[in-house]
Amino acid sequence: MKTASKQRAKRFALRAVVAGWMGLSMATSLAEAQRFHPRDNADTEALVEELVEQGLPAEWLTHTLDQATFRQEVLDAMAGAAERRLEWHEYRDIFLTEQRIDEGAAFLRQHHETLERADAEYGVPAEIITAIIGVETYYGRYKGRHRVLDSLATLAFHHPQRGAFFRGELAAFLRIAHEQGVDPAELTGSYAGAMGFPQFIPTSYQAYAVDFDGDGQRDLWNNPVDAIGSVANYFAKHGWQAGEPIYQRAEISPAGKKKQTAITFNQTSTPTYTLAQAENMGLYTVGEGVDVFLSRQDKHVVPLRLTLEDGSQAYYLGGFNFYVITRYNHSHLYAMAVATLADAIANAYKTQQEGKQ
Repeated sequence: MKTASKQRAKRFALRAVVAGWMGLSMATSLAEAQRFHPRDNADTEALVEELVEQGLPAEWLTHTLDQATFRQEVLDAMAGAAERRLEWHEYRDIFLTEQRIDEGAAFLRQHHETLERADAEYGVPAEIITAIIGVETYYGRYKGRHRVLDSLATLAFHHPQRGAFFRGELAAFLRIAHEQGVDPAELTGSYAGAMGFPQFIPTSYQAYAVDFDGDGQRDLWNNPVDAIGSVANYFAKHGWQAGEPIYQRAEISPAGKKKQTAITFNQTSTPTYTLAQAENMGLYTVGEGVDVFLSRQDKHVVPLRLTLEDGSQAYYLGGFNFYVITRYNHSHLYAMAVATLADAIANAYKTQQEGKQ
């Protein structure tokens, strides 16, 4: 018995030593991960050299990257981003709330002139721009709590698969901050580095942000006017078709139900089915707005199948503008949430305006 007790004690002591060594190793690794100063990190040194060649000052870059801090919670959030797939009714209930609709109508009313100007210049309806900002940041209320510098540095140099992508985003972020004369250590956003009212990642900021109020600055963090113009520009650059409906309710025939496994539903790639093909598969447009949706016979559509609370299926056909919304977020649920929220905001705004007359 004493021998067994001694052996257990030795095993316990050995485990304690191993645990202590592992804890020290992890602490050391974490300390190393927290150092983004170019003299301590070859990756940041290479990034500094690259950006210096593009005209950014070395001292500013070194000082900025030295302020970056490794954030394990950012990596954890990215790992959990592919969370369980929500059904449509679950996703819808997150965004189509009475409060979000009412506040969307209020945002539309407050920025009506700017939204109308964006519609006139880019062909994107006011309610769509409003719905995007409403889904992304609740009309600017929640723009993200993570320091963008920390998130992007962590992802650039420690993400196991997408480091190269985020390295490009970090480089773009540093160029934006320097060009606009803002302190990169003070800017916050999502854990993935999305920023401002519309949650643009840095390369999208560079490509699509516009100075819509003409003050010489493209400010998506604090300026809703620039945000409105930038969202409209984003959609226009991705091929938004002015005046074209986004989606139309549909029904599926009994024959179509039997062969629907052959239909590619909910795709977010460029629409490939023609209206004629959809009809041949048993999908027929119904309800208000059918004539407008069917006005172009060369229209290509996205067959949509969405699950409701009772487990039944609802069918729709998305037009090219539905596809354009998925360029903002590659999810058919996201696009449907934006489109239906936009409809609800437009209706609420119209009702409020009629009530004032």
